[in-house]
Amino acid sequence: MAVIPVSLAGRSYEVFVQQGLLDDIADHAAAFLRKTTVAVVADKNARLHHGERIAASLKAAGHEIVWYDIASGEQSKSWTELQKLTDWLLANSIERGDHVLALGGGVVGDLTGFACSILKRGCGFIQLPTTLLSQVDSSVGGKTAINTAAGKNLIGAFHQPALVLADTATLLTLPDREMRAGYAEVIKYGILGDLDFFNWCEQHGSEVVAGDKGALETAVSRSVAAKARIVAEDERETTGTRALLNLGHTFGHALEAETGYSDRLLHGEGVALGMILAARYSARLDLISAEDAERVTRAIEKSGLPCEISSLGLDCDGAALVDHMRHDKKMDAGTLPFILLRSIGAAFLHHDVSLDDVAVFLDEQLHGN
Repeated sequence: MAVIPVSLAGRSYEVFVQQGLLDDIADHAAAFLRKTTVAVVADKNARLHHGERIAASLKAAGHEIVWYDIASGEQSKSWTELQKLTDWLLANSIERGDHVLALGGGVVGDLTGFACSILKRGCGFIQLPTTLLSQVDSSVGGKTAINTAAGKNLIGAFHQPALVLADTATLLTLPDREMRAGYAEVIKYGILGDLDFFNWCEQHGSEVVAGDKGALETAVSRSVAAKARIVAEDERETTGTRALLNLGHTFGHALEAETGYSDRLLHGEGVALGMILAARYSARLDLISAEDAERVTRAIEKSGLPCEISSLGLDCDGAALVDHMRHDKKMDAGTLPFILLRSIGAAFLHHDVSLDDVAVFLDEQLHGN
């Protein structure tokens, strides 16, 4: 079992990575479960696949579960769902010293984490991520949020979990599309800061997507370790280091907004396209070679992820996508920094990008140029 520490002053915790962790959840989480009743907020599909395993372990340890089910999809990260969840937590007498379990992907983790950050000014929670994307990214680092009409993740808080249990066995129940979407966040760590890991992904990415046990545990462990190092250095994204984790997200979020945060484009698919756009735009600015941008594209395409925004059939132009970007959380005094590449494995924050030029670039990409 891999145990990765996330070292933060007064808020440190550990991420466990292994197949079968949920079968022994009562043992792993014992220090945080102080009451007989345990509140679990779950994605409906995740509960269907893994609920009995969790219930059996907790029941054997003398606990009983109260369940709160959430529908899959970004639509659940809303004001309405936040109010329903917080009302339910209050009705179930959750106290500041309690820990709520979040079972599911990034949507459940984000919504539950944000609800716990504001409930009675903050109670604890434990992440039980069941998607590849959530295991390698959203469950670690403490970013919690909901979406609004103005954009994605614009209302939220930093609220670190007390524990993360990444059971790689849960990934074997995922549809192929979900696995590919999660893989985008795996290869991201190689593209932004670790050429050796990018090389590993080029060779073993297909094994990760196919659910190979060893490849999955390596991919999840190395990804979590990379994120843990960055979060420990820049927890609240104040120095710019943590912003590098948003590689592909500025472009990707604009595409998600244009597709209505729907199943038409999954978050990981948007990130994959966003990383390709970031690489191509870096080449446009002569920061990297066209060959390196093509290498990024081919590595992502090899996993089965989309690699051309022209294939989305969007009824918009580059200016419309840039308008979505103007709502980005990183916007500062009218300037939007972009995460671009100096080379594969060396991302940086570019503070002098012309949004007009980005609009022209996106027009070219939309028309397959």
